[in-house]
Amino acid sequence: MSEKLQKVLAQAGLASRRELERWIEAGRVTVNGKTATLGDRVEFRDEVKVDGRPVKIPDRRERIRVIVYNKPEGEVSSREDPEGRPTVFAHLPRLHNGRWVMVGRLDINTAGLLLFTNNGELANRLMHPSSQVEREYIVRVHGVVDEEMIKRLLEGVTLEDGPARFLKIKVGQGGNTNRWFSVVIAEGRNREVRRLWESQGVEVSRLKRVRYASVEIPSFVRGGEWLELEPAEVKKLCKLVNLRTDVDWSITPDERHRLERQERKLRARGPK
Repeated sequence: MSEKLQKVLAQAGLASRRELERWIEAGRVTVNGKTATLGDRVEFRDEVKVDGRPVKIPDRRERIRVIVYNKPEGEVSSREDPEGRPTVFAHLPRLHNGRWVMVGRLDINTAGLLLFTNNGELANRLMHPSSQVEREYIVRVHGVVDEEMIKRLLEGVTLEDGPARFLKIKVGQGGNTNRWFSVVIAEGRNREVRRLWESQGVEVSRLKRVRYASVEIPSFVRGGEWLELEPAEVKKLCKLVNLRTDVDWSITPDERHRLERQERKLRARGPK
């Protein structure tokens, strides 16, 4: 079955559909040796190239995979770093077909949950502001936080790139000027959690993401380690963002054994 070219390229994780439409209009994409145009449709066996480089067309029947990665502080959320710093992709398992697409980013000083998937369309939908997907963080704030400040952060404040707010704030442990909070946002703007607190004259000294949509970091997955999600959990993510697929969600006994073996190995060692 053929599909729109920009949709197929988005599934391959190259960019958003809107950005890919611009690439097609600019003549950067060819299909079977001919310059592509908007409206072109492609099939699994077609030869597609972007800037002269071949692109593997994902088979829409291929199982969608998602892994949870526990990012330590100090790692960069990119495939390569010109300064030679460690990147989050260095620890990921190898894919025989396609590549891992990162769902959102975390800055170098932020730890915690990163999702990776082999399906670019799922990644784009989970990141898109219109999906309103929740992200939960635990944050240690240095400075005095009173009820009026919390009220302002829940109602909304104006940042340099527009209004922003927390959906939820839960007060945690700590003293009057150095306390932990749990916060939830539904956007992924750059350093948004830090900037929200800093707009109130307080400082974020520690920040860790613990949940993205319905996925949380298991306690037994240490920093720098990953765990692949069960197909039922991946299906739940697809349903959350209204992603329809022809995927067969059943897995072979060998695949089931591989998933269970990995989880047993991490659980047996226990949390750090």
